[in-house]
Amino acid sequence: MVFILSAVILFLAGYVILLRKQINQINRQLEKRREENTRQPISLEFIDSGLTRLAGNMNRCLKSEEKLREETVSREKEQKEMIADLSHDLRTPLTAIKGYQQLLMATLAEEGQRERLRTAQKHADELGKMIEQFFEYSLYSYKQSEPKYERINLGALIAECVAEMVPLLEEHELSIRMEETDPVYAKADREMLIRIIQNLIRNCLAYADSNAVVRVEKTKRAVFSFGNQTTATADPDRLFDRFYREDRSTSRPGGMGLAIVKLLAEQMGGTARAGKKEGWLWIYVELPSDG
Repeated sequence: MVFILSAVILFLAGYVILLRKQINQINRQLEKRREENTRQPISLEFIDSGLTRLAGNMNRCLKSEEKLREETVSREKEQKEMIADLSHDLRTPLTAIKGYQQLLMATLAEEGQRERLRTAQKHADELGKMIEQFFEYSLYSYKQSEPKYERINLGALIAECVAEMVPLLEEHELSIRMEETDPVYAKADREMLIRIIQNLIRNCLAYADSNAVVRVEKTKRAVFSFGNQTTATADPDRLFDRFYREDRSTSRPGGMGLAIVKLLAEQMGGTARAGKKEGWLWIYVELPSDG
């Protein structure tokens, strides 16, 4: 009796050890699949029928997940193509409209008619900017590639972007003053960060009532902010909404510049927010610090 009991215990112990080995084999196959990004199915050669069914169900789930991922990528590609086609279809007639406006301007002699045409040209230009912003926002929204992170001196990059836009600033009789600070480095994608800075400068051009100030500082993160005096009563919590307008009763269109700022900051693991203090509107962008 003791012999039989001992044999049963040894058999069960061996069976449990074998099951553990096969469970570890499943784990190794899953780890290899994840690390090497392969589509190799899990082996079904198990002594236990329950493990075989489990592996079969896991293979079916993995296959369904792969199919769903492929469908998602396909939909995103179709969405990008549709946006690109839509942008092109909108740009083409708008370009023609602007061309005919210029030709018409050359033929008009009465100042009143020329002034009305200039108003039409202004609205056409605003529509063109909105189309470009929509196209840019949509592309970044559906962008699949990860940001290309590098160590960036925030103050130096902001100064470069401001210098490139000096002609536009002078045209609007504005300037941007950077407050002196020690170098602050961010871990960010250079192209995306440049787009953020350019959009913040354009926001100053569109809405500032005075010269703008830029601050760069390091807390737990790398932070920079654009501030300017303004009489606008815009809600800081809604400034990053797409096509937000301070007063919807006016004909002045909203834009997507700040929505793009927020989108890009979040894609790089950062944040964007706005605040008002003593008649000044501040836009803050926080990014991961890099030393």
